[in-house]
Amino acid sequence: MNFALRIPDYYKEEIEELKGNVSINQFIINALAEKISSLKTLNYLEERAKKSSVEDMLAILNKVPDVEPDNYDKL
Repeated sequence: MNFALRIPDYYKEEIEELKGNVSINQFIINALAEKISSLKTLNYLEERAKKSSVEDMLAILNKVPDVEPDNYDKL
């Protein structure tokens, strides 16, 4: 599918600065792929959340041992 895309000048200038060694077309295709992936992930997580409950989450958290974290895990 091909179609004309009007991009405001301020976005075009940003794309030119950020795109690196790829064409504007490829930059936009990559951005679309990232957005699609993000939305699909969000939908997946929302569907998983609908199948869960607070009780399930608390049951899982109650299985975690109550110990101090290792030194490499401390903030």
